[in-house]
Amino acid sequence: MVRGLADMGAEGVLLAGAGRAILLQIANPAVGHGVAEHSNFAERPLDRLRATLTYVYAVVYGTEEQVAAVRRRVNRAHGPVRRKPDAGSAGYNAFDAQSQLWVVATLYDTAVTVYERVYGALDDDAADLMYRDYARLGTALQLPAELWPADRKAFGSYWKTSLEGLEADDVTSRVARSLLYPEDPLLWQRLAMPLARFITAGLLPDKLRRGFGLPWSERHGRWFDRTMRWSAMVYPRLPRRVRHWPKNYCLGRLSPA
Repeated sequence: MVRGLADMGAEGVLLAGAGRAILLQIANPAVGHGVAEHSNFAERPLDRLRATLTYVYAVVYGTEEQVAAVRRRVNRAHGPVRRKPDAGSAGYNAFDAQSQLWVVATLYDTAVTVYERVYGALDDDAADLMYRDYARLGTALQLPAELWPADRKAFGSYWKTSLEGLEADDVTSRVARSLLYPEDPLLWQRLAMPLARFITAGLLPDKLRRGFGLPWSERHGRWFDRTMRWSAMVYPRLPRRVRHWPKNYCLGRLSPA
């Protein structure tokens, strides 16, 4: 039985949703335009992914010293990410609470989406506990606790309204393309990116899938469903040390200094 984020968060299969979460985040211009101007994650995707995972794992599983360490790292990275509104931009600020709310919301919704694809639907008690736990990923930074929607029903309304307002523009589409179709890819990218694009497209809402130019058809949909069914049969049977390797690796590299 799932007993909150501590049970679910260590599952490596959640990384299958990384592309979905990132594209949902950057489809919000308050996030995406800041990424476009201040981030090099498309050039160093593994470094950026490891940094995000280390933050999440430290908040959920780490010591107080480790949480303080990753908080400092994130705040240092966020410091330069700001721009006042002008003729060319509506402005953005990485410390903006609404932007942080959206980022945590994408992590939560993506994690639950992937988890339930593999393990089946959470019961109400587990889902409620998971939802409450996820607020910590934002409140460990600058997200006020009261800004996290009060319950899953309130979150559903927030999520629906937020999705309706998302639009892939020229700036965020360039960021997405540089991530999904890297120039001069390394060998691991040549091997991994076709599957990563396929899984990302399958998990995205149709509007954003089209907006980011990801090809999709009924045939894609059938293969995606088969892939998820195969994952649900195979992944839960893997040894725990394999399933939890990303968490153990990231925390093992984290110094409290």
